[in-house]
Amino acid sequence: MGNGLQNQKDAVTSGLWPLYRYDPRLVEQGKNPFQLDSKEPDFNLADYMYKEVRFKTLKAANPERAQMLLEKATEKAKRQYKEYKYLAEREF
Repeated sequence: MGNGLQNQKDAVTSGLWPLYRYDPRLVEQGKNPFQLDSKEPDFNLADYMYKEVRFKTLKAANPERAQMLLEKATEKAKRQYKEYKYLAEREF
């Protein structure tokens, strides 16, 4: 619990937890209601995930599966960020 703020920052920086806002009232002003607050992530999920026991345990027990799941999580984070970036940049 002592590292909670740093863990949250690492989750955002890695791209696993993007920060965004949605305010439907902005439509009335002709603005995009979806705003992406996260900077472009580094997508280095391993640095974030392997600080947590649940992921370290999986890596120790089954390294091949842990690597495969890490790759899938990285692909998902990249796809999600790309989709959110599209939503934030589109004209309204």
